[in-house]
Amino acid sequence: MPLAVTHVLTTIILVDLYRDYFAKRDGYFSLHTILIAGIGGLLPDLDVPISWMLNFFGYSSEIMQHGGITHTPFFAGLFLIPAIFLWRKKRRKQAVYFYVIVFGILLHIFLDYLIGGGMFEGIMWLFPFSLQTWKIHIISYFNIRNIPEAIDAVILVLWLWHEEVKHKISDFI
Repeated sequence: MPLAVTHVLTTIILVDLYRDYFAKRDGYFSLHTILIAGIGGLLPDLDVPISWMLNFFGYSSEIMQHGGITHTPFFAGLFLIPAIFLWRKKRRKQAVYFYVIVFGILLHIFLDYLIGGGMFEGIMWLFPFSLQTWKIHIISYFNIRNIPEAIDAVILVLWLWHEEVKHKISDFI
């Protein structure tokens, strides 16, 4: 299962790479936008504290278990609606915030689908029309301990290398 750091870093890195190589001068992708994207990459795991609160008050909801409704494209669609609305109202910078949140949520879901994660043992791609889950869960094919931690380390090192090459971060030390 990808760790929280994997979800945040992967989203931040991909949005940052998009900003560096494709959206160089549009002004919509500030460092603030990248931070919001990272938060969006973690947003599906909001079901964990919500589940804790529900259990604390004596409620239990299978759909709010980890890997439930917040791990569906439907959940991402809830953020897509204001993005489209704001874009049409010419409030492009605010719309981009919602678009990067949608990207972060969808990337999170894809990583859980590909690598593994959630209590439903798969992703409900067609929710609310179906509760059928699908998964690849590549991590289960390897009998190696600490793969999620290793993935975090590799992602972080590769990103730091990119930042050094592209932005000369050692100049700030």
